[in-house]
Amino acid sequence: MKVVVCITGASGVCYAKRLLEVLREKSVKTALIVSESGKKIIEHELDVDLDYLISLSHEYYENSDFFSPLASGSHMFHSVVVVPCSMKTLSAVANGYSGNLICRVCDVAIKEGRKLILIPREMPLSPIHLENMLKLSKLGVVIMPPIPAFYGKPKSVEDIVDFVVGRVLDNLNIPNNLFKRWGDIWDE
Repeated sequence: MKVVVCITGASGVCYAKRLLEVLREKSVKTALIVSESGKKIIEHELDVDLDYLISLSHEYYENSDFFSPLASGSHMFHSVVVVPCSMKTLSAVANGYSGNLICRVCDVAIKEGRKLILIPREMPLSPIHLENMLKLSKLGVVIMPPIPAFYGKPKSVEDIVDFVVGRVLDNLNIPNNLFKRWGDIWDE
């Protein structure tokens, strides 16, 4: 299994960091692409740098690299997770505009029938955002805003991040125990 992780210019790169850490722990092969705005958000929001995130991935490609194997439908990968997903990227994907490698990889995932998960980080949502999300959802794209549940009584930001990452892993069919599941809370 190979998961392509894309980081765009929206707040919430802590989700991408944790996803890459867990995928590495589970020996899942990853490719990483980071937009220019994503690089700036990493500097602002994380206590680690881009090199750390690159070290967690098996492959790294610049967002301008259209010669990357990921740009071709003949290159095999299982799924793509865009975390966080800016509304600019979501709009480009919804409208088939592959102006960079991240959008092209999403386009490949859609056209080849592979799993695509977008984790949009914006609020409130405008009608344009919602229409783009609905359009993509109708194409089979998983739209997964990073909205935590609180039934597990999170004690830290890390617990909230783990809930969201755990749900992403669930959608990738990767077993995990990053959070308390609904049925589990009754067993306490």
